[in-house]
Amino acid sequence: MTEHLENLPAALRENWPHTPRFRQVNGWRMHYVDEGEGDPVLLLHGNPTWGYLWREVIPPLVAAGRRVIVPDQIGFGLSEKPTAEAAHSLDGHASNLVALVRQLDLQRLTVVCHDWGGPTGLSLALHEAARIHALVIMSTWAWPRPPAEFHTRIFPWRTMHAPLVGPYLLGRHAALSGRGVYLSVVDRERFRAEAQPVYEATLPDPATRMLTWVWPRWIPLDDDARAIPRFEWLERELAKTSWPTMIIWGREDEVFDAETFAARFKRLLPHAEGPHMVTGRHFLQEDSGPEIAVLIRDFLARHEES
Repeated sequence: MTEHLENLPAALRENWPHTPRFRQVNGWRMHYVDEGEGDPVLLLHGNPTWGYLWREVIPPLVAAGRRVIVPDQIGFGLSEKPTAEAAHSLDGHASNLVALVRQLDLQRLTVVCHDWGGPTGLSLALHEAARIHALVIMSTWAWPRPPAEFHTRIFPWRTMHAPLVGPYLLGRHAALSGRGVYLSVVDRERFRAEAQPVYEATLPDPATRMLTWVWPRWIPLDDDARAIPRFEWLERELAKTSWPTMIIWGREDEVFDAETFAARFKRLLPHAEGPHMVTGRHFLQEDSGPEIAVLIRDFLARHEES
């Protein structure tokens, strides 16, 4: 079912004052925010968050003269939540973003990608290269091997790949949408009060949480993984790009540690600015949203004429 803004906890709606907008993308109803005027900036989230993750980034960018578009990827937030696993292929989610960008006819687009917004958003950029102005890359990856050390552990990640245990823990018991994000922020007290109820409210039952356990299964853990060809293509083609690019990373990120992953992006894209380190575990926007907004604002100002 599609969640609506009125389903959010009443006391927290003031943190999300944006007009809800909807588009049909590849047969699914996608919710997005579209605020401001000027060159567009697309803010992309991952698993199990939604546009609310960017709540402290949106206003400063709008104030700086940018048009800010923040979609909820199909399966999360206020977007439709398909209950068939086949609806959640990696290519399908990238295609959903392509459909939105084409419908809105976005030009001189800056793609800001985090977590699963990385593989999907960077795929979007490569498919719609003529529309792209710049990239901002945050706590994500774009290559098949090696996976993060975090994802090689028996618990929690390989356990979650198990046919029955994964859906049981992440679906029925909301292991990721409940405690998972909480454990991946620095200021947990603030997060518990301001954000955790909002993330839980948009994934209220096992059926709505399907993508929380399907997406992890697209992370390649061995040479036979189904996503290997997609990530090989992504790494190969991304290395050919020369768009203005900035890397932002959380100092405390334990999922994609900066020493390994931010450094690898820097080798892949040597022209990229950064990495700029900010306070934050994996969901760094929850700890450093205003600082991230300033970094993006100033980066785009430096490349206004690019």
